[in-house]
Amino acid sequence: MTSIESGVPSPRISDADRERALGALREGMVDGRLSHDTFERRMEQVMGARRPEELALALRDLPACEGAAERTGWLVQTVGRIASFQHRMSAAWRAERLPQLVLPTPGPHPLSIGRAPGSALRLNDGSVSRFHAQLTADGGGWLIRDLGSANGTWVNGRRVTDTLPVRPGDEVRFGAVSYRLSLR
Repeated sequence: MTSIESGVPSPRISDADRERALGALREGMVDGRLSHDTFERRMEQVMGARRPEELALALRDLPACEGAAERTGWLVQTVGRIASFQHRMSAAWRAERLPQLVLPTPGPHPLSIGRAPGSALRLNDGSVSRFHAQLTADGGGWLIRDLGSANGTWVNGRRVTDTLPVRPGDEVRFGAVSYRLSLR
């Protein structure tokens, strides 16, 4: 008597079950347990399977892959670190070579930054708005505020959305123009 005749529905295979089976096949191929042809044939079996028994049949000679997720996660993290290393190194190299923007002694008046005539720091670059940003004295330091510029003000890679304290050594960017802050 089949499950249809008995009135009990046969269990369905979920997408997660199918993914686990495909992962076990991939691991088997990577470990050298399956040839390429066997891998392709069994992959077709897994994709066409309708019952859990059919999945088990496709994985019959492969050991249960305990810990495969941990190994895969470690591998992905390691490859990500290696891939980002060059980017981090070039960013660090560029940051050290940025022109210095010397901050004056904090005073009572804010310093305007932009393309407009009369700006304390006038930047003649198309990516800089006429009224781009403003530096305001705060105790012994400085606060930077974006004035609604089109291309944004950035401090150490973070976009300034409110007022943000800045200090010597910070990398600031107005549109496409970047500086390293320093004191006199």
